[in-house]
Amino acid sequence: MKVFEKISEVFDIGVNYLILIVELIGIVILMYAVISAVIGLIKRQEHTRLKLAEGIALALEFKMGGELLRTVIVREWNELLILGAIILLRAALTFLIQWEIKIERKNGNMSDSQLHDIKTPLTQDLKKKKTKGESEGQPEE
Repeated sequence: MKVFEKISEVFDIGVNYLILIVELIGIVILMYAVISAVIGLIKRQEHTRLKLAEGIALALEFKMGGELLRTVIVREWNELLILGAIILLRAALTFLIQWEIKIERKNGNMSDSQLHDIKTPLTQDLKKKKTKGESEGQPEE
């Protein structure tokens, strides 16, 4: 029995660290999206609201992932009910933000190529690397 308790304790510690890492990633993404949006507002860049909404949606996905991991180590029903309510709330928020993004894209009257060219917080660096690779004569991936 002591071996089982030790394995359970190590498992709980590992899952708790994983939860912290996943939620930290969500917080970092959210902070990056907000800072980028503030800079975009100051510079009067187009589609700042869209970029912020996509950053918030991605951050919520990571936070929801942390909550789902937390269900693995829940021991009591009342904790599970609280986690379920949190997950449902975050899922509803994610759904509403995705809906807002869709409406924002439609109301912007943008063509598909313009939608593709919008630099969101996470695709901005990827597009820079791709452009740099193309300018050096490397084939597209």
